[in-house]
Parts: sequence; structure tokens; C-alpha cells
Amino acid sequence: MFREPIYLDYNATSPLDPRVLEAMLPYFSDHFGNPSIGGYVYSWEAEAAVKKARQTVAQTIKCSPEEIIFTSGATESNNLAIKGVVEANLTKGNHLITAATEHSSVLETFYYLKKLGFELTILPVDPQGLIDPEQLKKSLKPETILVSIMVANNEIGVLQPIGLIGEICHHHQILFHTDAAQAIGKIDLDVERLNIDLMSMTAHKICGPKGIGALYVRRKNPRVNLLPQLHGGGQERGLRSGTLATPQIVGLSKALELANLEIDLETERLKELREQLWQYLSREIEGIHLNGHAQLRLANNLNVSIEGLEPNRLLRELQSKIAISSGSACSWSTSKPSHVLRALGRSDQLAQASLRFGLGRFTTEPEIERVKILIAETVYSLRRWRDKSPD
Repeated sequence: MFREPIYLDYNATSPLDPRVLEAMLPYFSDHFGNPSIGGYVYSWEAEAAVKKARQTVAQTIKCSPEEIIFTSGATESNNLAIKGVVEANLTKGNHLITAATEHSSVLETFYYLKKLGFELTILPVDPQGLIDPEQLKKSLKPETILVSIMVANNEIGVLQPIGLIGEICHHHQILFHTDAAQAIGKIDLDVERLNIDLMSMTAHKICGPKGIGALYVRRKNPRVNLLPQLHGGGQERGLRSGTLATPQIVGLSKALELANLEIDLETERLKELREQLWQYLSREIEGIHLNGHAQLRLANNLNVSIEGLEPNRLLRELQSKIAISSGSACSWSTSKPSHVLRALGRSDQLAQASLRFGLGRFTTEPEIERVKILIAETVYSLRRWRDKSPD
């Protein structure tokens, strides 16, 4: 048996893995010291835990521990990366590049900088959600100082050609930042091989705790200069002041460790469950559209739009049985159509009549079997009600 509502919104957040909680608990009580103080055993214990966690995060993305800066999550990491690079390179240029389907914490940061006088290029995507690397090349200018393109989209799961983008940026000596909040722990990420200069991460998408993330900042070839956005005690090499959250940092480390151990088997398992769900829905529901590239996407993500349904009506009907969303968790309360789906060319109606299925570690096959039937039956019911209603 399983409990309802069935949770299928892992791209919004994920439940904490009990093994992660177990690793964190001692640092709330027994080993509670401030890792930045020193001078006695409580601090040394916390400092050792942070050092070990930093090494684990670094090993995950093939960098040195000194290149990892702990933050409160991907939103802060994105802000620190973008604003920090811009402020450190004011004399080098004022042109910035991103994509139309980026997370709001990237787009809104760039819009803020545009108001301050920076020039901004927003690359379009094709109907599958992919940018054109050739168009990126043509958009580069002598004044370009930063390109920011996410690894995997938070709504449609599409994987951008990050390696090629990084190669283009490095060839032109332009810094490349990527938001890897959805991708970390789900696909292999090697910052050297992919020519990534800055990369944002978070724990709560991979069964880790909320409120903790990290930013990778390259130290050589090239060395990335970054100005802090929080000022204070000078923690994290002076780039992110504030007392380090040792329990959460340990949780991030443990979550990444578990994700890395299980990545291959979990990827295949989730891909199989996702395909079972999609094959059933595409066969049983007329007017259903897959959003995003069919293959170049995260194994755990399925995003669909369904014709002829009132926006959010389907979600309201399902909310007691399935925990699911229609788009970004950070902008769910807005009534506006998803900017990601609109960038793919979807109409306002289809963009609002969308469902994002986010599968995860604790998703089971019986749950997917139940979800398939619930979705189809609810769509049938809503369409019958619509057809019987007077104009």
C-alpha cells in the first residue's frame, strides 16, 4: 500500500532520506560547535565535518575542495555567481547572456542588472527546449563577460549541451556559469571536462535538507574573480560570510554521497517508470503533448500539456490524490503561463494546462500504476463535464 496523495513533485523538492537525517543529527546536539572559531574540541569536531563535506562535494564534480563555497541554496548561489562576477569585472565589459527558459533566480537577477545599465541577450530555445550553440556564438561580443545556461531545466527536465557551451565560452575567454540545481546527483558532472567556471548546487532536490547549497568557483585556467554579496566575518574565503550551518552541510554531503552511489541504477529505474507513465497517458488521452526533448531530459522528469482543460482545474481535482505541480515551485502561486512552456511555443492555454511529474527515490511502480489511472479518469471526467456544460 501507499499513502495518498502520492508525491510526484521531486523537481520541486524531495523528502529527506532517513540516512541523511541520521548523519545530520549529531551536529545539532553533540557536535554543535562553530566550525570557524577554533580553540576547543566542539569547534574542531564541526570544522572536521565541514572539511570532509567539502571534499565530498568537490569529488562529486571533480574539483578541488577550495573551489567549493557553501551557501543557503541554489538561489543564493546563482545570485552570488552572477552579481559577484559582474561586479568583479566592471572594467572588462557589460554584456551578459542567458536563455529564455532559465530559472527565475537567474532571469530575475539578470533583469535586475539590466535595470542598472547592463546589456542582456536572452537566447531563445527550439520547440524541444534546446538552445542553438551557433546562435550563442553569434551573440558573443567583445564586451561579453558572462554566459549563464542551466544544465537541466526545472520544469521540463531538458538537458542543454553544456559541454559544447563551455567549450565555446572558454575559446572566447568568457566565463561560463551553470545552474545545476536539478542535475547534481542525477547525471555525471565534471567541471573540468565541461569547461564550467561557476556552478550552483542545492541539497533538497536529492533527498537532502533544505536551506543548504554550494557554489563551485574555478581557481585556475582561468581564475574566477568574484565579489561577495554578503559581508561580515569573512567565512568561505571571504565570499560568503555567516556562521556555517554544519548539520545542513553534513546533510548536503551525505545526500550527494548516496546519490552518487545509486546514480546508475536509479537513473534506469526512474526512466523506466517515467516511460511507463508517458506511454499510457499518450495512448489513453487525446490531445496530450510532451513538453521538452523526449530523450535529452532528466530521467525523473515528465512534463505534459493537455488540450481543452481549464487552467489549474485538473490540479484542483487531483490535489487530494496526487501531489503534483504545473511548473516551477518558485512561481506556482502566479496565474501567468509558464515562461518555459511559452518559450517552447506553447499557447497560453496549453502552458497553463500542464502537469509536471517529478519522480524520485521513494517513487514506486504501484504508485505510478495508480497515477496513470487517476490522471486518465480525471481528464475523461473533466471533458465530459465540459461537453455537457452550456456555452
